[in-house]
Formats: sequence, structure tokens, C-alpha cells
Amino acid sequence: MAGHSKWANIQHRKGRQDDKRGKIWTRVIREIMVAARLGGGDLSINPRLRLAVEKAKAVNLPADTVKRNIDKATGALEGVSYEEIRYEGYGIGGVAVIVDTMTDNRVRTVADVRHAFSKYGGNMGTEGSVAFQFKHCGQLIFAPGTSEDKVMEVALEAGADDVVTGDDGAIEVLTAPTEFEAVKHALEATGLKPDLAEVTMRAENTIELAGDDATRMQKLLDAIEELDDVQEVFHNAAL
Repeated sequence: MAGHSKWANIQHRKGRQDDKRGKIWTRVIREIMVAARLGGGDLSINPRLRLAVEKAKAVNLPADTVKRNIDKATGALEGVSYEEIRYEGYGIGGVAVIVDTMTDNRVRTVADVRHAFSKYGGNMGTEGSVAFQFKHCGQLIFAPGTSEDKVMEVALEAGADDVVTGDDGAIEVLTAPTEFEAVKHALEATGLKPDLAEVTMRAENTIELAGDDATRMQKLLDAIEELDDVQEVFHNAAL
């Protein structure tokens, strides 16, 4: 990701998320329900649920809404059952795209995702067609101006895999998914609060797009992200 402005990309993404607050609540609720259904409602033994509840707090989802949906998922209340499905495809200029969905109707979801790809100049791929271009990992990003030495010392001691400083001065800490929580808590305990912290699919290499290609790619991403069943969209475009 070095070589272009990671910080600009993060701020752009956060701004777009702020514009879609209601949809983000829906996605977080789905994540909470699936995490609770798969691993139980006890946060102390369900790391995926802990991360989902942290996401809920970050977007100001009310605590009673969180509890109600955990109860639904674990059978204490009647709820909807969602399944997770991942789709892969290509965008403008060969950009790799991964679409993670949660759905109660896979026929509807695959039709919606395929339509969004084809309408905006992309195309669906087969399973595994682009996933090899991404790494499943924990990612924590700090603003330019943060002490690189301090981040590196704390992160590596806590079990991080790598610390990368971009050309724009943003600092990126990479962890194994299983070490993400421990590294995040260690950093926060020393006053180092990341601007972005998540377990993600990180692109190993990026494709830079500008002008009309960047505009078309953003339209494609927007169309996919606006689908009701879509949870996360990962891509390797630098817009």
C-alpha cells in the first residue's frame, strides 16, 4: 500500500461511511447476530462477538439493541437466520474486488451482486479468483505525526507481525487475526489510539486509478456497498 496516500484513502472511506450511518447500523447488527449464533452470546469466550460489539460502540449503536440481537441469535428471542457468502470479481482496470455478504436469501443476493458488477463495468469471478491477492489480517492505522518508534516498540512487543510507515507518514500495524485484540489493547493502554482498527482483507498490491477510471470504479463500489445484503467490500484500487 506504500507509494500512494493511505491516509487520504482512509479519510475518504470514513467520510463515505459517515454518510451511510443507518446502513452501517444494519450491517453491525447482522455481524453481531452471526457472531453470537456461531460462537454463543458470552463476550469473554467469543472474540468475533467482542469485535462486533466494539464496532457497535464505535458507531453509537444503542446497548439495548446490541443485547436484543445477541438474544435473538442465541435463541432467547425469535430472529432471522443469516448465512455468510463471499463473492469475488473484477472492477475497472482489472481491480480485484471481494464482496462479503450476510443473507437470508442467497438467490436474491447473488443476482443483486452480479447485476451491480455488470451494470458498472465489472464482472463476477469464480471462488478464489482474486482472494489470493489479499491477506486476512488485523490492521491498525495511525495518523501522520504519530511516534513511529513508540508504535513499533509497543506493537511488536505485543505480538504484531509488522509495522509499516507510508510515504504520507501514516503508520500501519499488521497482526495475525488472532493477535489483533491483544495488540490493539496494548497500544491503547499506552495512549496510542488508532484511527482505523479492524480485521480485514488487506490488498497485497494496489492498482492506481485516476480520472474517468477512478470515477467509474467508485460508482461500482458504491453500487455494491448499497446492496442490502452486503457487509464489507474489499478491493485493491488506489483511487
